[in-house]
Order: sequence, then C-alpha cells, then structure tokens
Amino acid sequence: MRSAACDRMKGIMNIKAKTIGTNGHLFSTKELVSLLVPVILEQFLTALMGTMDTVMVSNVGSAAISSVSLVDSINTLIIQIFAALTAGGAIVCAHYIGKGDSKGANHSARQLIFIVAAISSAVTVLFLIFRFPLLHLIFGSVEKDVMQNAEIYFFYTALSYPFISVFSAGSAIFRSQENTHLPLKAAIYSNLLNIGGNAVLIFGFRMGVRGAAIPTLLSRIYGAVYVLVCLRRPGQTVVIRDYAKIRPDSGNIARILTLGIPSGIENGFFQLGKLAVQSTVSTMGTISIAAQAMTNVLENLNGMAGIGVGIALMTVVGECLGAGRKDEAVYYVKKLTMVAELLVSISCLLFWLLTKPITALAGMEPASAAMCFSLMTYISIVKPVVWTLSFVPAYGMRSAGDVKYSMTVSCISMWICRVTFCIFLVHRFHMGPLAVWIGMFTDWTVRGLFMSLRFHSRKWLKHNVI
Repeated sequence: MRSAACDRMKGIMNIKAKTIGTNGHLFSTKELVSLLVPVILEQFLTALMGTMDTVMVSNVGSAAISSVSLVDSINTLIIQIFAALTAGGAIVCAHYIGKGDSKGANHSARQLIFIVAAISSAVTVLFLIFRFPLLHLIFGSVEKDVMQNAEIYFFYTALSYPFISVFSAGSAIFRSQENTHLPLKAAIYSNLLNIGGNAVLIFGFRMGVRGAAIPTLLSRIYGAVYVLVCLRRPGQTVVIRDYAKIRPDSGNIARILTLGIPSGIENGFFQLGKLAVQSTVSTMGTISIAAQAMTNVLENLNGMAGIGVGIALMTVVGECLGAGRKDEAVYYVKKLTMVAELLVSISCLLFWLLTKPITALAGMEPASAAMCFSLMTYISIVKPVVWTLSFVPAYGMRSAGDVKYSMTVSCISMWICRVTFCIFLVHRFHMGPLAVWIGMFTDWTVRGLFMSLRFHSRKWLKHNVI
C-alpha cells in the first residue's frame, strides 16, 4: 500500500514539475524533439511490419503479394478503428496530466486497456467465424490462388487483433505522459521478430503466405505483453497493475468513446472507402493489383513522418488545454504542421528515389514495377502540396475534443472524391490504378481546405474533454 501511494505521489510531483517549472511555452524545443523523433520512428517501424510481409512474400509470386495486399486492406481498417479508440483514451489521459490529476490519468488508462481488449476480442471471434463469406463478399472476383492465399493470411492476422489493439493502447498511454521512447523500443523488437520470422519461414521452410502471417502474429503478441509489463513499472505518471481486477466504469468509458467513436467512424469509413476502391482495382488484373499494392506500401511510408508529428501533436495539445493554455495549443498546431510539411516533402523525395530499387528487390514483374514507379511520381509531386493541411492540424483539433467536425468532413469528402470520383474515372474513362490516386489527390485538397477553415475559426477550442 505504501509503495503504491509513493508511486502515485511521484507521478503527481512529475506532473506539477512539468506544469509549473517551465517558463514561457509549456514545451521547449528540446522536449518537442525528444517527443517527436521516437514517435516518427515508431510509425515507420509499425508500417514496416506490414511492408516487410508484402516485400518478402512478393518473392513467392504475384498471387502471394496480391493476397497479402488485399487482406491488409481489411486489417488496416480494423487497426485504424482501434487506433482511433485508443487515441480517445490518450486524449483524456493527456488532459488529466496537463491538469495535474495523476489519479484521473491512471483511472482513464485502466479503462482504455479494458475497453479495447474487450472490443477487439469480440471482433476477432466474429471475423474468424465469418472469414470465408467476408473475404468472398469483398474480393469475390479475384483469381482462385489469390483467394486461397488471402484466406490463410487473414486467419492468422485476425488472431492478432486483440494484441495489436492492446499494444496501441499501451503505446498511447506512454505517449500521453511524454514517454515516446518505450513504444519505439517495443516497435524495434517486434519488427526484428517479424523480419527474422519471415526470413526463416518464407525462405527457409518455404511456407509462403503462412510464413509471413505467423511471425506477424507472434510479434504483435510480444508487443502487447511488453507494453503491459512496462506499464507496471513504479515511478511513472501512469502505473497500471492488477489487470485482472480492472472493472468497467461506464462514465469514464463513455468519455473515452465520445472522443474515440467519431474518430473510429472517420477512420473506418476512410478504410471502407479504400476497400471499395480496392475492389475496383481487383478487377484490373494481377499486374495492376501488384502495382497498386506496392504503391500503397510506399505511399503509406512516405507519410509516416507526418502521421508521427500528428500523433505527438495530440499529446502536446492535450496537455496545453488540460493546463488551460489555449493560445499555446494554437501555437503548437501551427509550429508542428510546418515541421510535418518539411518532413513529408523530404520523405516523398526519398521514397520516389527508392521506388525502383525496392521494386527490383521485391522481385516485381517489370510491368508492375513500371506502373508503380509512374504512380509514385505523381504522388511525390502532389502529396507535399496538399497532404499536410488535410491531416496534421486535425490531430490537434481532435485532441481538443473537436472530433465530430473532422469525422463529417472526412467521410463526405472521401466518399465523394476518393470513391465515387475514382469509380467514375475507371468505368467512364477506363483509367486503371491512376484513377485511385486522382480521387485521393482531390480528397486531400478538399479536406485540407475545410480543416484550414475550421482551425482559423477557433471553434475547435470550445469543447470540454474532462
């Protein structure tokens, strides 16, 4: 009892030192760098796990890479929904920490672990029961060998949903208390396990798609266990012990879900739109599917630095508003958006230069590799111009509790621009995979315009999170 009380007191003292002991801005440049760099690296490593599955399994053949890409579009949907739910919990924790309420932060963190574990386990059970009709409903027109590989890969990755969601929740809790180094360590260890397992099972035991799926499952189990163990350590702002004794608190869960559900709907509809587009791409043949799959991977990677900045921005804005510093919240949204713009521009150039070496290393067929390079050229030109404003400021506004506006704008823009416009271009002008990216560029532009208007209106600052 005395040890637990001491831990709580240390957490409270750490919070007060942060809030009272700094002059001027709440975060110094050194503190921002210390916060940003691990989050950005973690996002790259998290994305790398799916990327390495795609790249390493591509040596098995086009059917294998196509199946992994198709299933990952479903997996990304689920993972993004849970990431939004965990973000809701992290926002609540950050506000309590900014306010100096260690007890509230700890209680919210416990409820977050409970709710994501419960929901993700239920989703896994449902997906495993209905996996065959689900895959045939979404990708029923693909070739037989692609579907067979997809069924195998989906089985193992669906088993990992509870573990990736708990890892996401634990990482979000650490980030909310400005500890971004520990989630980075977990991501490094998980990736090493995944890549090593892929190498052994794919190339050593010739297990094909199954050889990519099993290490992914094991690495996600490891990540979840790692963060849960580390959350037990004394002396942190948030310390969680006795996981089996956590009981649901309807009020706190409602607060988390109020923030998480709109973002989850936004992310869910976003990924459903991608699935709708993916279904259109799946009718274009294996060459186009493989080219689009690798383009998706590379485009995802060249945006990871911007996403990392956005995730760190949630912690920064949450603490500022918890401490009652609205002007600083505005300041940091502007500052970190400019940082994200610079990083995205550099990333786009870097991955454009790496596209040909990567497609060659992946053993892609020449026609698919050429198509991928063409698509990446368009992306590398357009993305630095319009992407940042459409995504990064929205992270800060969500952290202020302004989640419904972002959800509404994102869903409408995505379905009109990204989905409907894309399908129109495919069926009316027979454009192929380029239609996907024209629709996406349009979506980014429209979304960025509305997010900028919302930010400058300051209406996003009028919410009460706690």
